[in-house]
Amino acid sequence: MLPEKGQADILVAKYFDAVDPVYPMVHRRNFYADYERFWSLPLAEKQVADPVLVALHFVVYAMATQFISTPTSHERAQIAEFYVSASQQALRLSSYLSRTSVRTLQAMVLICYFLMNDNHASDAWAFGGVLVRQSYAMGLHRDPDIHVPRCSLSDKQQRRKLWQAVLFQDTFLTVLLKLPPTATFSDVRVESLTDELSETNGASDSAMNPMSISNIAQVTDIFPTYELADRQYIRSMWHMANLVQRTLCTPRSLGHSLTKSPKEKVELVLEYHDLLASFPPLLSTADDADIHDLAEKNPRLLRQNLFMRSNYWHCVMVIQADEYEEGGVTCDIRGALEAARMALLAFFHFWRYLRVDAGVWWVFQHRAFEEAVRYLFLSPPASLQLVEVGDVLTCV
Repeated sequence: MLPEKGQADILVAKYFDAVDPVYPMVHRRNFYADYERFWSLPLAEKQVADPVLVALHFVVYAMATQFISTPTSHERAQIAEFYVSASQQALRLSSYLSRTSVRTLQAMVLICYFLMNDNHASDAWAFGGVLVRQSYAMGLHRDPDIHVPRCSLSDKQQRRKLWQAVLFQDTFLTVLLKLPPTATFSDVRVESLTDELSETNGASDSAMNPMSISNIAQVTDIFPTYELADRQYIRSMWHMANLVQRTLCTPRSLGHSLTKSPKEKVELVLEYHDLLASFPPLLSTADDADIHDLAEKNPRLLRQNLFMRSNYWHCVMVIQADEYEEGGVTCDIRGALEAARMALLAFFHFWRYLRVDAGVWWVFQHRAFEEAVRYLFLSPPASLQLVEVGDVLTCV
């Protein structure tokens, strides 16, 4: 079921180009080391390799295939579904429901995203429930300094990144499906994902592994140049997920209003705006010139910018449109329209500069649809006009 090595190389490169920027949870250097080691094995040894490793490889191929140009979209879908089926089969061979690992959870996170992109959101929701329970069972939701104190700093940071990916996926799928959040219990602090790049974790790590790569190679050889920018993005999205889960997901899942008074609504919107102000400027900018510059020079950061803006403004739109008659809370039409406009702008930037990607990410498209419906519903008819964005007509 494996592709040719040359095709696998193309798919892995595409994965790290299109998917990894948005969900940077796979240690690139370690992945490539395991990947090259696997492909160097004779066929007989490949057939008895760790099935979890094979599962991760296959879901990487599946996700990347969704971003590859093929003669027809039907053919692309068939190839991608073939790979994800192989990934799920490999997980079953590994007894993933009773044994778990970082690789297992990484593969499961990606399978969830694949199912969403493949328009199987209900399947993704069900599979995501298993993922969260397995994350809890592994202790991924616990502070690694307490739960696995003898792990290296690198391994602890990897666990934090993976938990953030699980939390982020669960939170924002919950926003779209309006269902109860699941990844709600954790003592992992956002600030614990520091900018420290040393692979060592005090004297104990050196004693455990004096020949570790961190004791031999320079730190710049271990981490990619974008590592610190990725960590800023992860922390920003993590803060946002925590806020969204508390203020939006939980009350909506019980059919409650988001706020009980006009004052409370104003304070909540200000809390979101304060959060936005705390993000790195290039991560939150919506300026056309800045976005064009990112598209030319830093497409990785552009992808992160677009996902952050889309999620943020969508949530602000929901809050501004919320109503609670008993408490005198009404829809802030101007605020909801402005938030919907900003969220749609992120989608149009996505379509203009990364059209293939924009056509793949189901969650991005679904948010844009909801925002467009909300905008049309709230806008006075006389204020609407058709304008061309690239080669797409839209109502403004």
